[in-house]
Amino acid sequence: MSTVVVEQALAQPVSDRGRALLQAREDQWFERKSARVTARDLADAMIAFANAEGGIIVVGLWNGTVEGIGGAAPKSLSAWQQAALDFTTPAVPCRSRLVDCIDDAGVANRLVVFDVETSQQVHANRRDEVYLRVGDETRRLTFAQRQELLYDKGQSTYESTLVRDSEPADLDDALLASYAAAVNHPDPLRLLSARGLTDRAGRLTAAAVLLFAQEPQRWFPEAGVRVLRYRGTERGTGARQQLLHDRRIGGPIPQQLAVARAEILEHLPTRRALGRSGKFEKVGLVPEDAWLEAVVNAAVHRSYSISGDHIRVEIFDDRIEVESPGRFPGIADTSDPLHITRFARNPRIARVCADLSFGQELGEGVRRMFEEMRLAGLADPEYVQTAGSVRLTLSSTPVDRELESRLPPGSRGVVRMIREAGRISTGELAEATGRSRPVVIRQLAALRDAGVIRWVGNSPKDPRAYWTLHSE
Repeated sequence: MSTVVVEQALAQPVSDRGRALLQAREDQWFERKSARVTARDLADAMIAFANAEGGIIVVGLWNGTVEGIGGAAPKSLSAWQQAALDFTTPAVPCRSRLVDCIDDAGVANRLVVFDVETSQQVHANRRDEVYLRVGDETRRLTFAQRQELLYDKGQSTYESTLVRDSEPADLDDALLASYAAAVNHPDPLRLLSARGLTDRAGRLTAAAVLLFAQEPQRWFPEAGVRVLRYRGTERGTGARQQLLHDRRIGGPIPQQLAVARAEILEHLPTRRALGRSGKFEKVGLVPEDAWLEAVVNAAVHRSYSISGDHIRVEIFDDRIEVESPGRFPGIADTSDPLHITRFARNPRIARVCADLSFGQELGEGVRRMFEEMRLAGLADPEYVQTAGSVRLTLSSTPVDRELESRLPPGSRGVVRMIREAGRISTGELAEATGRSRPVVIRQLAALRDAGVIRWVGNSPKDPRAYWTLHSE
């Protein structure tokens, strides 16, 4: 969703406002609270939003009913409005407003709306607990996750740095006007300020230039998407290189995403199958919803401070690989991507892309990719984190779900590495995957017992021993 839906609900007539807010889905940017919430608990929710991408909290809605705050103790309103000052360190940047409504008893009442801004600092409560908004959940972070958040917050300030020699005249007026229309805002330049894309003097931030400049590559030469199509299943090198097509896509991020989608659709291998229309048609070997979500995530969450690299979408006969600069924000176990606790490295870019209906909220996009791949009977998306990037592989190979359920997490990635290398040692696999040797040995043993791979060597301590696929 995005806060646009919530703002539209708040703009409804007083008689419909409460019901419209109840129908809005709680997500990365929106949460409802009962009028019985304490200021201390409200502060924890504010902390979670400020540490993530900001958002809106409405007090007076609970369990499908419009309570209003009329029945709350007189001191509650003052306590809620001072919650950020009294219970958060440093104080969470937010503002409150009262809006009229009609409660479920048919009586005129009011709601309290808190607009929480995303912050460049890490906020905690008076008990020194740190919370983070992830999807529709408020999660308390462990000490290690908190340390990673501190580091990532330092990186996230990059999108809010001012871009020298840029000015509003450099923006694409048509693109900016379409964004203002999408969120029903009358003044595009004031909207940029409201979204934190300009400073008080109207100077443009990196996020504003990347999103709306006519030629962002004047300042960020590598802020683009490169789509490559290979013949077969390998890249090849030198005279054996299999590259068939190479397109570099520039322009502002919304334009990049639209052009990249068209490029991938044109070059993605297809098969004839029963389509959504009920007729046999050409269907991509990898579901569009899965690879498009991958490309959007790459554009939204990449590290734009890494200036020497770009997003690469590599299309093979049997898979799509999407690689973006920058490691996962936060603690990341790539063998279990559905449970990665992270926050948006570029919260302002993420919010604008959500307003424009690109992608889903943090966490939902990953789940959506998994669901689409599983519905198509294909392997789960596979993440590999290198020293400076994240690579996602979407394979068109059908899988045996029963066999997959018996194998340790990450086993499919091990099989892929063995297939690409032809033969590889245990130590080389541990180094390539970044996992400990005992973890890799367990994966290898499970794959061997399942008949997928085999070990070749003269003795358990043979330094020349290697693993290969069972069929080879």
